[in-house]
Amino acid sequence: MILGKKPEQRGRPHITVVLAMSLDGKIADVRRSPARFGSPRDKAHLEARFAEADGVLFGAATLRAYGTTLPLTHPNLLQQRQDEGRSPQPVHIVCSRTAEFDPDLRFFRQPVPRWLLTTPTGGDRWQSRTEFDRIFALPATPTGLDWRQALADLTQAGIRRLVLAGGGELVAALVAADAVDELWLTVCPLLLGGRDAPTPVGGDGWLEAAAPRLELLSAEAIAQEVFLHYRLHRAAD
Repeated sequence: MILGKKPEQRGRPHITVVLAMSLDGKIADVRRSPARFGSPRDKAHLEARFAEADGVLFGAATLRAYGTTLPLTHPNLLQQRQDEGRSPQPVHIVCSRTAEFDPDLRFFRQPVPRWLLTTPTGGDRWQSRTEFDRIFALPATPTGLDWRQALADLTQAGIRRLVLAGGGELVAALVAADAVDELWLTVCPLLLGGRDAPTPVGGDGWLEAAAPRLELLSAEAIAQEVFLHYRLHRAAD
């Protein structure tokens, strides 16, 4: 049984992490190159999860590595959102304290709404520009942004369901904030190795006694990949 209030009752969106990883638990190689080892089936799975969401959140390193995001293109998913009275695309939300991005990245020309979660200093970099439709300038904390305030602001802005698409440091921050509800992991058939290669959850880690616990909801093997769906146990309110 999951204890505590529903996410919306706590003033935050329902957050689902969606990531692909190698068999040895890496989401990118040791050079942190863009991870393109997932199959077309995994890409379709990712698009389907995006279609369920009001917003897609990812970190600065993810944006810099790929330079793009994944717009919805499948006709059935676009029709589904239209039938539900929602916008064709979820909002794509970049999280960065410094907000130091190249404005020539392809991301800024893609047909998706773009928001920025940042600090006042990061917000000043983009305030007079048109690349972001909305900027949330939040207080910084010693470990990052003020996530309680950030998630409350996103909820107030209409984000009820949020997909977190990386990277591992951002996932760790939101797990530590007890704000992640579900986790989709696609296990792909390759080994990347490397001490410094990133994993789905970065940060400082937890001792075993304090480690977040999960409940397996489903496991499905399709061709050479395994799709795992977990729910995180909530801390009691």
